[in-house]
Amino acid sequence: MEIFRPSEKTIRILQQLALAAGLFAFILCILILVNFYQLKRVDPLNSPAMKVMIERLNNHPEDEQLKQEIRELDLLARKAFFANRWQIKTGGYLLAFSLLIVVISLKTIELWRIKHPEIPMSKPGSFWDQRMLNMRWVTYSGIGLIAISFLVAYLSHQQLGEQMDRMGLKPAQLAEEQPFQQLNTSASDSNLLTGKDSLAAADSLVSEAQGAIPTQKEINENFPAFRGIGGNGTSFHKNIPTKWDGKSGKNIKWKTAIPLPGFNSPVIWGNKVFLTGANTTKKEVYCFDLENGKILWITPIANIPGSPAGAPKVNGETGYSAPTVATDGRRVYAIFANGDLAALDMDGKVVWSKNLGQPKNHYGHSSSLLVYQDLLLVQYDQSGNGAVMAFNSLTGKQAWKTARDVKISWASPILVNTGSRMELILLAEPYMISYNPSNGKELWRVDCISGEVGPSAAYADGIAFSVNDYSKLAAVKVGTPNSILWENDEYLSDIPSPVANSKYVFLPTSYGMMVCYDAKTGNKYWEKDFGTPTYSSPMLVDGKVFQLDKKGVMHIFSPDKAYQSISEPQLGEGSVCTPAFSEGRIIIRGDKHLYCISN
Repeated sequence: MEIFRPSEKTIRILQQLALAAGLFAFILCILILVNFYQLKRVDPLNSPAMKVMIERLNNHPEDEQLKQEIRELDLLARKAFFANRWQIKTGGYLLAFSLLIVVISLKTIELWRIKHPEIPMSKPGSFWDQRMLNMRWVTYSGIGLIAISFLVAYLSHQQLGEQMDRMGLKPAQLAEEQPFQQLNTSASDSNLLTGKDSLAAADSLVSEAQGAIPTQKEINENFPAFRGIGGNGTSFHKNIPTKWDGKSGKNIKWKTAIPLPGFNSPVIWGNKVFLTGANTTKKEVYCFDLENGKILWITPIANIPGSPAGAPKVNGETGYSAPTVATDGRRVYAIFANGDLAALDMDGKVVWSKNLGQPKNHYGHSSSLLVYQDLLLVQYDQSGNGAVMAFNSLTGKQAWKTARDVKISWASPILVNTGSRMELILLAEPYMISYNPSNGKELWRVDCISGEVGPSAAYADGIAFSVNDYSKLAAVKVGTPNSILWENDEYLSDIPSPVANSKYVFLPTSYGMMVCYDAKTGNKYWEKDFGTPTYSSPMLVDGKVFQLDKKGVMHIFSPDKAYQSISEPQLGEGSVCTPAFSEGRIIIRGDKHLYCISN
């Protein structure tokens, strides 16, 4: 068989190709190193110009021209950020590709070239030996430069990620069970660079300079809303106690009587705990000291323009203050059964208030509040005029309002990061609907629920869960296109909401059952009868699930395929509220008292 022998011309072409690819790779290495050096020298959010402008804005907060200049400078910084990001990513790919060409070309030449036998009498230290030695040094140096370049590219990417965090383009990197997951920016870079999103991001910087928006780190360190961050049933706090006894006082740090009744749950910011209470004649917001339980202030909510003269008729299971307050650490926001909405500063002074109109809902208004950036979000599903609204948290001015073609509900919204964007997910017959929280535009909807919906949605790892009594439990793959992954109607809930992580969804029922399903397939792993009804929603915290029943017994168990109880401590007082968590502490609203539990 004749052996293929390439011509010398072909060999030269391969040599030139390898040489060109090698030079190209060398240039890319230099560019990557220069890019890294520039990143180390320049911080877009702490440039001298930006610092000066933000300082001027703090002294002159009404200067609209200055705000516009900050927006423009911020926009330029973001464009530079994405240009750097594109350069590093593209440079890395091109470098790998050019190296591949070099390797293939050289190996092909080696295979094709005729190998001459070694000459036994050749002397060491000849010209050719020295040339081979020099080539090895060139090769080793090249490999070292390439390795350093890849390392620098990786470090640059990491640094850009940290800058992205501070620029507010993604939440901090969190564990997969936690509500805000890492943003996949590769799919959304263009969206973030253009249009209203960029202006909104720049506006956020302006507002943050004015102290209106908490950082993601601040949010993660607190418990700002019903069911925690985003209202999704999870919290980042650790060292949560699992043993206490209300009767003997074991691990009960303090216990304080609550002036007026209410079914809302506590929220925490810093060393303050917030609640509301109301009856037919009074509505009040309370602030407790987290350290000792003392009531720091009580603010009556009264004399609001447009507020109905009399108290509305409400259901006994909701009362006059069922919605849980929300806070951003700058203000605390409260809403009551008659539609009265108020913002108070952290010392209890009313900043703004308004009435949203008499609720056409036999429960009264019961949906809890959420805060997103500088917007207060309200789900207001009333008979014939349902809507979701956002108000400027500083001024109370309505930012947007989106009509909803749904029936009445008393579910609360949840706010989640789906990997590419923030979504506000609401439940009411017949839909689960997702909205852009910045402008209220509908993103997608799924027909999956019926009845007067009480439980709120849960979300984890790209799947949102809905449930209601006489309806079904549905797992919805979010986004566009979306789909119902699975459904089940064996166990349903009319009050407590489910909670989920990437593996499991835990569904409590108001009559005391807890059921665990595979989040992806709907396969039921176990069911547990606690023997006591529960209205509280489960919380997934510190690697455990906390479920409080109406008698005040906390059922603490491992989130796993098999039910494994950790403990069942007793409060010594009934409760229908969902607990709040801070580092090493649980705050529980009993029927009459507020408790702090700590080891």
